[in-house]
Amino acid sequence: MNIIIIYTSMTGTTEQMANTIAAEFMKAGKNVVIKDSIEAQAAELISYDMILIGSYTWGDGELPDELVDFYDELRSTDLTGKIVAIFGAGDSTYPHFATAVDILEETAKGQGGRILIDGLKTDRESEDILTSSCRLYSKKLIEALELAWIH
Repeated sequence: MNIIIIYTSMTGTTEQMANTIAAEFMKAGKNVVIKDSIEAQAAELISYDMILIGSYTWGDGELPDELVDFYDELRSTDLTGKIVAIFGAGDSTYPHFATAVDILEETAKGQGGRILIDGLKTDRESEDILTSSCRLYSKKLIEALELAWIH
Protein backbone atom coordinates (compact mmCIF):
# COMPACT_ATOMS: atom_id res chain seq x y z
CA MET A 1 0.00 0.00 0.00
CA ASN A 2 1.30 3.41 -1.00
CA ILE A 3 0.48 6.36 1.24
CA ILE A 4 1.07 10.07 0.78
CA ILE A 5 0.96 12.63 3.55
CA ILE A 6 0.55 16.25 2.50
CA TYR A 7 0.80 18.90 5.22
CA THR A 8 1.17 22.59 5.81
CA SER A 9 2.59 23.97 9.03
CA MET A 10 3.34 27.43 10.39
CA THR A 11 4.75 26.73 13.85
CA GLY A 12 5.93 23.17 13.20
CA THR A 13 3.08 21.45 15.04
CA THR A 14 1.30 20.07 11.97
CA GLU A 15 4.67 19.03 10.54
CA GLN A 16 5.40 17.13 13.76
CA MET A 17 1.99 15.47 13.46
CA ALA A 18 2.73 14.47 9.86
CA ASN A 19 6.12 13.03 10.79
CA THR A 20 4.73 11.08 13.76
CA ILE A 21 1.89 9.63 11.68
CA ALA A 22 4.34 8.73 8.89
CA ALA A 23 6.61 6.95 11.37
CA GLU A 24 3.71 4.87 12.71
CA PHE A 25 2.66 3.83 9.20
CA MET A 26 6.24 2.91 8.32
CA LYS A 27 6.48 0.79 11.49
CA ALA A 28 3.39 -1.04 10.18
CA GLY A 29 5.22 -1.78 6.93
CA LYS A 30 3.53 0.83 4.74
CA ASN A 31 5.29 2.86 2.06
CA VAL A 32 4.94 6.55 2.92
CA VAL A 33 5.79 9.71 1.01
CA ILE A 34 5.55 12.97 2.94
CA LYS A 35 5.40 16.41 1.32
CA ASP A 36 4.85 20.02 2.27
CA SER A 37 1.71 21.27 0.51
CA ILE A 38 3.72 23.89 -1.38
CA GLU A 39 5.64 21.07 -3.12
CA ALA A 40 2.56 18.91 -3.77
CA GLN A 41 0.07 18.74 -6.61
CA ALA A 42 -3.35 17.19 -6.19
CA ALA A 43 -3.01 15.32 -9.50
CA GLU A 44 -0.31 13.10 -7.95
CA LEU A 45 -2.78 11.80 -5.35
CA ILE A 46 -4.26 9.35 -7.85
CA SER A 47 -1.01 7.35 -7.65
CA TYR A 48 -1.63 6.52 -3.97
CA ASP A 49 -3.99 4.14 -2.18
CA MET A 50 -4.30 6.36 0.87
CA ILE A 51 -4.06 10.12 1.25
CA LEU A 52 -3.51 11.99 4.51
CA ILE A 53 -3.73 15.77 4.59
CA GLY A 54 -2.73 17.91 7.56
CA SER A 55 -3.34 21.60 8.07
CA TYR A 56 -3.62 24.20 10.75
CA THR A 57 -6.57 26.60 10.70
CA TRP A 58 -6.04 30.27 9.96
CA GLY A 59 -7.97 33.40 10.89
CA ASP A 60 -11.71 32.94 11.12
CA GLY A 61 -11.66 29.23 10.34
CA GLU A 62 -9.99 29.36 6.94
CA LEU A 63 -7.39 27.26 5.23
CA PRO A 64 -3.92 28.80 5.38
CA ASP A 65 -2.56 30.58 2.30
CA GLU A 66 0.11 27.91 1.78
CA LEU A 67 -2.61 25.32 1.19
CA VAL A 68 -4.89 27.31 -1.14
CA ASP A 69 -3.31 26.26 -4.48
CA PHE A 70 -3.29 22.59 -3.48
CA TYR A 71 -6.85 22.87 -2.19
CA ASP A 72 -8.07 24.45 -5.42
CA GLU A 73 -6.59 21.51 -7.34
CA LEU A 74 -8.05 19.05 -4.83
CA ARG A 75 -11.56 20.34 -5.50
CA SER A 76 -11.28 19.08 -9.08
CA THR A 77 -9.44 15.81 -8.39
CA ASP A 78 -11.34 12.51 -8.50
CA LEU A 79 -10.61 10.64 -5.27
CA THR A 80 -13.00 7.75 -5.94
CA GLY A 81 -11.58 4.58 -4.41
CA LYS A 82 -9.03 6.47 -2.32
CA ILE A 83 -8.96 6.29 1.45
CA VAL A 84 -8.49 9.75 2.95
CA ALA A 85 -7.67 10.93 6.46
CA ILE A 86 -7.34 14.49 7.72
CA PHE A 87 -5.47 15.90 10.71
CA GLY A 88 -4.64 19.32 12.02
CA ALA A 89 -3.52 21.53 14.83
CA GLY A 90 -5.96 23.98 16.36
CA ASP A 91 -6.46 26.39 19.20
CA SER A 92 -9.76 26.17 21.07
CA THR A 93 -9.46 29.76 22.30
CA TYR A 94 -10.59 30.79 18.79
CA PRO A 95 -14.27 30.52 17.81
CA HIS A 96 -13.48 28.22 14.87
CA PHE A 97 -11.50 25.31 16.32
CA ALA A 98 -9.47 23.35 13.72
CA THR A 99 -12.05 23.91 10.99
CA ALA A 100 -9.43 23.23 8.31
CA VAL A 101 -9.89 19.54 9.22
CA ASP A 102 -13.65 19.82 8.60
CA ILE A 103 -13.20 21.71 5.32
CA LEU A 104 -10.70 19.17 4.00
CA GLU A 105 -12.83 16.18 5.07
CA GLU A 106 -15.93 17.56 3.35
CA THR A 107 -13.95 18.29 0.19
CA ALA A 108 -12.38 14.83 0.15
CA LYS A 109 -15.82 13.21 0.58
CA GLY A 110 -17.23 15.43 -2.16
CA GLN A 111 -14.51 14.23 -4.51
CA GLY A 112 -15.30 10.57 -3.78
CA GLY A 113 -12.72 9.94 -1.05
CA ARG A 114 -13.54 7.45 1.69
CA ILE A 115 -13.08 8.63 5.28
CA LEU A 116 -12.63 5.65 7.63
CA ILE A 117 -12.35 7.56 10.91
CA ASP A 118 -12.94 11.16 11.95
CA GLY A 119 -10.04 13.51 11.53
CA LEU A 120 -7.59 14.26 14.31
CA LYS A 121 -7.79 17.74 15.84
CA THR A 122 -5.21 18.71 18.41
CA ASP A 123 -5.45 21.67 20.78
CA ARG A 124 -2.13 23.25 21.74
CA GLU A 125 -0.92 20.09 23.47
CA SER A 126 2.57 19.58 24.79
CA GLU A 127 4.95 17.78 22.45
CA ASP A 128 4.57 14.51 24.38
CA ILE A 129 0.76 14.61 24.33
CA LEU A 130 0.78 15.60 20.65
CA THR A 131 3.01 12.66 19.78
CA SER A 132 0.86 10.30 21.84
CA SER A 133 -2.34 11.56 20.17
CA CYS A 134 -0.82 11.09 16.71
CA ARG A 135 0.38 7.58 17.52
CA LEU A 136 -3.06 6.58 18.81
CA TYR A 137 -4.76 8.13 15.77
CA SER A 138 -2.37 6.27 13.46
CA LYS A 139 -3.05 2.95 15.18
CA LYS A 140 -6.83 3.46 14.89
CA LEU A 141 -6.43 4.40 11.26
CA ILE A 142 -4.24 1.37 10.51
CA GLU A 143 -6.83 -0.92 12.18
CA ALA A 144 -9.67 0.69 10.19
CA LEU A 145 -7.59 0.40 7.03
CA GLU A 146 -6.97 -3.30 7.58
CA LEU A 147 -10.68 -3.89 8.17
CA ALA A 148 -11.56 -1.91 5.05
CA TRP A 149 -9.20 -4.00 2.91
CA ILE A 150 -10.57 -7.24 4.34
CA HIS A 151 -14.15 -6.30 3.52
